[in-house]
This record gives sequence, C-alpha cells and structure tokens, in this order.
Amino acid sequence: MARTRSASLPRAGRRPARLAGQALRVLLVVGFASPIVFMIVSSLKPDAQIFGDLGSWRAFLPVGDVTLDNYRGVFDRVPAARFLFNSIVIASITVAAGIIVNSLAAFALSRMRWRGRRIVLSAVIATLIVPFETLALPLVWWVNKLPWLELNGFHLALTEGWLDTYRVQILPFVANAFSIYLFHQYFSSIPIQLDEAARIDGAGFFTIYRRVVMPLSGPAIATVAILTFLPAWNSYLWPLMVVQTEDLRPVMVGIQYFFQLKVAWGQIMAYATMITVPVLALFLAFQRSFINSIAATGVKG
Repeated sequence: MARTRSASLPRAGRRPARLAGQALRVLLVVGFASPIVFMIVSSLKPDAQIFGDLGSWRAFLPVGDVTLDNYRGVFDRVPAARFLFNSIVIASITVAAGIIVNSLAAFALSRMRWRGRRIVLSAVIATLIVPFETLALPLVWWVNKLPWLELNGFHLALTEGWLDTYRVQILPFVANAFSIYLFHQYFSSIPIQLDEAARIDGAGFFTIYRRVVMPLSGPAIATVAILTFLPAWNSYLWPLMVVQTEDLRPVMVGIQYFFQLKVAWGQIMAYATMITVPVLALFLAFQRSFINSIAATGVKG
C-alpha cells in the first residue's frame, strides 16, 4: 500500500507541471500571433476604426465596418501585382538555384576526400561573421562592371553591367555559407557505406549525389528552401540600391509608396498582409521537415 502511494505521488506532481507547460505554450502562441492577427484584422477596417479600437480587444476582432476596400486601394495606389510577381520570380529562382549550388558544394566538402577541404569549409563558415551591409557598396561596383551576353536580334552582344535587372537581384545570393554548412552537416549524418555500395555498382560522384544523398536529404532541402526564401522575399536594401525601374522592384520596396503623401494605415496593413501570407504558407508547409533538419544538424554538430 505504501509503495502504491509513493508511486502515485510523482505522477500527481507531474500533472500541474504539464498544465503549467501547456499554459506557457499558449501564452507564447498568443504573444507571437497577436501582431499578425492585429495586422490581418486592421487590413479590413478603415483608418478611423483602427485607431478607435486600439484601446480594447476590438482591435483583434473583425467587428464594425469590415470591408475589402483597403485591398482594392492597394492595387489602385501601387502596382502590387507586379511587385508580387517580381518577388515570386526572384525568390523562386534563388531558392531553386541555391539548393543545387549549395548542396553540390556541401557534397564536395562532406562526401569527397581531397586535401584542404577542412580549410575551405572553415573559410566558408568564416564569411558568416561579415555583415552584408559592409559588402553592399563594393558589390554594387562589381555588378556594374560584370559582363553579360544578350540577344540583339539574331546576334549575341556582350554588354557590361547588371544594374536594373532580375539577375542582379538573384545571382549574388545563390551561394550561401549557412546553406552550405547546413547541407554539409546533414550529409555527414548519412552513412558513407551507401556511397561505397553505389561505387561498387559503378556509380560516379554525381550519380551518388543525385540518387543517394539528395533523396535522403528532404529535411535539409526544406530548411534551406525556407532560409533562402525569407531573405530573398524580404530583400529591401539591395533592390533599393541596384533597381531603378518600377517594373523590376520587389514587394518590400513597395512599402515606401504608402508613406508618400497621405499615409493610409488600413492599406499598409492590407499590403503587409499580402506579403506576409506567402511566408507563413511556406513555413507551415515545411515546418515538420524544418524542425527535423535542425534537430538532426544539432545532434550531429
């Protein structure tokens, strides 16, 4: 009888701790979700009601004069559809090219044996401490001097300068040190015996990369896709420096349009909602793979 009581006490003590943990999680969710809820709800209200509801819980509820006028106003005020198209093209190509380039570099550093690969990996990781702002101005000078082949009628012409183009917003950000490191850590967790078995069957390094390593690296691919998509979608400083044509500008540069002349906060909230939803959708779609990849990398690292 005494043993039964002593065994039940720890279980009884665990329940309040579990409830406290659940309550803490709920509070964290509410804290992180409340700005997003406020943004979405405010995008459906006129400016006067937004400021009138700030002092109460009505600010987080779709009550009162709820309409889609702010969203219609966004498209009347700025070429939002063009900005969204530009960001989708830039982010999608950057993600696709980044997965290929960074995974190939990580494969060479983790699965191939050659002298100096540890030094190269250390140099790649060391670039993470350099902030982009210190490289922005020299990078602008370089991209303005780089050559490019363009089709002029039926002839190829060699031109100079990448400014005011899609490629200047994509190519400088394809290779990424953190993505290479993530792929490297994940590839290192895959048994090397799989490579040896594939080589016995006559497979080369590229075949091993394409048919053995990459199919097993779904979580790492999803993580790199998210971490590459976010800065590509949220890019503001770089396009502001290298893009002058309105038809080539991404969504983040479009925010400054709403602070010219009369500021319309309802339209700002509507525009912010439109550019936030794709990021949330991407994370929700790949969150399980993202968590699994971070966990695997942490255990390995």
